[in-house]
Amino acid sequence: MNKKDFSEQELEELCRFPGNPEDDKSRPYRMADITWRIFRIMAEFVEGFQFLSTTKKEVSIFGSARMPDTEHWYQETVRLTKMLGEAGFTTITGGGPGIMEAANKGAYEAGAPSVGLNILLPSEQRVNAYVTKSRAFHYFFTRKVMLTASGQAYVFCPGGFGTMDEFFEIITLIQTKKMQPVPVVCLGHEYWDGLVDWIKETMRDQVQTISPEDVDLFTVVDTAEEAFDLIKDSKERSFF
Repeated sequence: MNKKDFSEQELEELCRFPGNPEDDKSRPYRMADITWRIFRIMAEFVEGFQFLSTTKKEVSIFGSARMPDTEHWYQETVRLTKMLGEAGFTTITGGGPGIMEAANKGAYEAGAPSVGLNILLPSEQRVNAYVTKSRAFHYFFTRKVMLTASGQAYVFCPGGFGTMDEFFEIITLIQTKKMQPVPVVCLGHEYWDGLVDWIKETMRDQVQTISPEDVDLFTVVDTAEEAFDLIKDSKERSFF
């Protein structure tokens, strides 16, 4: 039994309804699905790293997909990536709307590489109009690895659960020395200060689940200029 025996849709259905674990007849189908998924995951990693090998001086920008272009932080993100683009940096985003669009727009206006690593959804493939180079991913976790793989700096704009997930993963990788120290910049005191206070007062001081120096793994700023100053002298790093 191999991948050629099933269509992609059939394999997706098998994953949702894998059959009775005690039913021997269902086992070949489950194994075929598992094998197919493993190869698809491997392919996404290989193709993703190959895609990123063609870029340089990457800065990954994270933030809400719901941010309208009339909002202050949308405009500030455009200004930041335009400055980065004019300084020779590549902007990498998830390729979607909101803050991702703002980041790609600034890079586009600067004539710099504007990369979008988007996710394939059942009914749509969201890529904003300012992406000049893109790669689509089926799995969120492979896309997430690519968004963090080669960045020499990371900017976190106001966002939701996804932004928080990406933020804490990056600082955890740096904290545990699985990633070399790089600038991690949070844009907007009004948005981030409540979280920072909780990290300091509860995590660091009250229950002591982090070390005192861990609060220095990131910096909160208010303007594109402040963020740019923290990033402009950063050094390129390898994937691993």
